[in-house]
Amino acid sequence: MKKEKELLLQFLSKNNINKMKPSILYVEDDPTLSFVTKDNLEMHGYHVTHCENGKIAIETYDKGEFDLCILDVMMPEVDGFQVANHIRRKNSEIPIIFLTAKSLKDDKLHGLRIGADDYILKPFSIEELQLKIEIFLKRSKVYAKEKTESIFSIGAYSFDFLNLSLIIGNNVRTLTQKEADVLKYFILNKNLVIKRSAILESVWGEDDYFLGRSLDVFISRLRKYLSEDPTIVLENIHGVGFRLKA
Repeated sequence: MKKEKELLLQFLSKNNINKMKPSILYVEDDPTLSFVTKDNLEMHGYHVTHCENGKIAIETYDKGEFDLCILDVMMPEVDGFQVANHIRRKNSEIPIIFLTAKSLKDDKLHGLRIGADDYILKPFSIEELQLKIEIFLKRSKVYAKEKTESIFSIGAYSFDFLNLSLIIGNNVRTLTQKEADVLKYFILNKNLVIKRSAILESVWGEDDYFLGRSLDVFISRLRKYLSEDPTIVLENIHGVGFRLKA
């Protein structure tokens, strides 16, 4: 009986430790790369659940609780983009990092459009991946604590940041997390000229060419979403950035 109690305490202790660690869903079909990456991340204090394909990843995500997802793009049957789409339908805020051997511009933009937070090319260094993980986990904690000043007024619109809702009259539009992040940044800096680099570093964590192209897509969407109030203007300041006038 004493031995059974000791084993039970060890089991509970181990599981409590795992709950305190940031939990990562890691999807990679390369057994060697996945072993090395998982081992290194666990050595640095993360609890890593590895899935060898996209189908298992979707099933695992639905059954568990995760703080961040790392997805290989090129996988048979169910690829990383499909996994990300499934995750985004369930959770609009969890950070998603894509890993891929492909550097095609269209693939990067597609990944960012469906809600990825970053895109890392293979071969990558463990140090780079760890840095990205730290950045996005810290940002997630900030969002989780951000309970004040979550509803904003802009012209005839009401913007509920926590619920990702842009409201005018009886019309409610649900934004993606990145659309909401960009809009909130503009509202907090209303009537000021904002550099492109400042937006990218604040919302994505870095100033990158491909992220800049993705930002242009978000700006175009926001102009469309805010078009019902002609007093709101999202200006392009040539060679500098943007200004939201309202």
